[in-house]
Amino acid sequence: MVRSDDYQAVPPSTSSNVSEKNSSGYDDLEQLLSILPAQLSQPLSNHPQRHQLIEVILDLGRCPEARFPGKADYLSDQVISKADLEHCIERVGAFGGDNRAGIEKTLHRISAMRNRAGDIIGLTCRVGRAVFGTVEMIRDLVESGKSILLLGRPGVGKTTALREMARVLADDLDKRVVIIDTSNEIAGDGDIPHPAIGRARRMQVAKPEFQHQVMIEAVENHTPEVIIIDEIGTELEALAARTIAERGVQLVGTAHGNQLENLIKNPTLADLVGGIQTVTLGDDEARRRGSQKSVLERKAPPTFDMAIEMLERQRWVVHEDVSTTVDHLLRRRLPETQIRTVGENGKVLITHELPEVPSQRRTTARRPAKRGWREAGHMKPVQTAAPLAGTLTGPTSLTSAPAATDDFQALLDQQLDTSDLELSTPVGPNGEDLVPIYPYGISREQLHHVIDTLKLPVSVTKELSVAEAVLALRSHVRNHSKLKTIAKSRQLPIYTVKSNTIPQITRALQRLLDIDPRDQAEAIDLSLFTRQGADDELEALEEARLAVEQIVIPKGQPVELLPRSAKIRKMQHELAEHYRLKSLSFGDEPNRRLRIFPA
Repeated sequence: MVRSDDYQAVPPSTSSNVSEKNSSGYDDLEQLLSILPAQLSQPLSNHPQRHQLIEVILDLGRCPEARFPGKADYLSDQVISKADLEHCIERVGAFGGDNRAGIEKTLHRISAMRNRAGDIIGLTCRVGRAVFGTVEMIRDLVESGKSILLLGRPGVGKTTALREMARVLADDLDKRVVIIDTSNEIAGDGDIPHPAIGRARRMQVAKPEFQHQVMIEAVENHTPEVIIIDEIGTELEALAARTIAERGVQLVGTAHGNQLENLIKNPTLADLVGGIQTVTLGDDEARRRGSQKSVLERKAPPTFDMAIEMLERQRWVVHEDVSTTVDHLLRRRLPETQIRTVGENGKVLITHELPEVPSQRRTTARRPAKRGWREAGHMKPVQTAAPLAGTLTGPTSLTSAPAATDDFQALLDQQLDTSDLELSTPVGPNGEDLVPIYPYGISREQLHHVIDTLKLPVSVTKELSVAEAVLALRSHVRNHSKLKTIAKSRQLPIYTVKSNTIPQITRALQRLLDIDPRDQAEAIDLSLFTRQGADDELEALEEARLAVEQIVIPKGQPVELLPRSAKIRKMQHELAEHYRLKSLSFGDEPNRRLRIFPA
């Protein structure tokens, strides 16, 4: 299911002026060409696609190469010599511990490749451009004040987006912005930052391994409202980011990985999305979830409130609630995705795509089974836009359990195998698909007991978004308008019971599944009314059954049963209710007994 909206991408007042400069001088391409030998810079100056140049590759003993979108051209038939490399190295800044250098007051990045002796044998001269207007795709998210994490493959434009977000936050929103510029890639090389970051301030990092220290220093010394970090890649940096977020500072950063699943599987960066731990569920909770006892759960709130997967330069996937997305992924459910693209007319198109339940599941769930399960068309498909998982249920208490690293990784790979998300449908005792129902106010112990005893093709879910029917206590529904509103919007039928008794729950499930109670009149499973299986309980229930079937119903006479304990009398009451007969207890303990009356 898809719902969409769009709006005009109107750049801020300063963007239009700056974007004009971008086409002529804001890429500073001439300064990059000036560091190259003359036999290389001349072909590039006259190249018809010079303004689309991505990078220049200079490898010792190979022909120089210029890379453009979708293709690469050789600049010369002569191979690169050490003199050519030295010519370039002398005209750029010093190479740091990350083997990166720059050109002062530009955004270009020069990366070095070294041999085992430490000598430079290759250069990657990447063109840095101040591209304006990209932030308009997510301007509403930037202005929300929430922390944002950008993900994407190299070269998709993460650093470019960070640079403009810094300018918008500092100039348009008047916030105190500090950029942690590890490789001088965001604000350019040199002591004076590039004008593309606006009024934002830049803190340089002496060595990449000190980035986490500079992050903490920025918070403690310079009172920022926003901190921008590029390439969070170590556990210390992830921990520093969490510390900053807990101090109330808005974070905008990038991390290695294409999607959130990559971060969940990365133990170094998993803390950015809340961290992952193995927990052991109790028997009832595991049965209620329909899962194994050892599952994965999120340990803490995520460091970043929102995450953006940059699939392409103008096609981004937005996760407005990282915690909800991670929880869905850990429970092997596909989350709702919001996709933002820019059309040819300059409008930003926002599309909400809901995970669709496989057609096979929807079709077979409505196919009548051998025992007369519900007919096709009785349950209507979900037709709403937003998942309401957990709306009516509270948090579940879980007990943490340690796990070995190998076991944890195996469980993580199993739970995050997106190839069969929502595709594995449990089946009933006769091979039919289970009908997911959402119980509200119903005793789960009684409900599971009825389902297990009668072997009904029903599964219990706590997610209203995947349920096909609601089973609720009548008094709860009467006083809960929100449940009725949600069920009506999702076109979910609500089946109610008067009380939390086995006969009431049994008849409600029979109505839900279109089972005729007369089809089951040949024999009553007495284990439906007992959980202990003790001989005295079965004897008492058999006594009540014979009294009903041989005296009360055929002869229309009341019957008194033998004195029993309160627990057994309750079972006898439920058995009489199953026959829709009235029963009363009378007498004093220990001789208190049950009397069953005809209808």
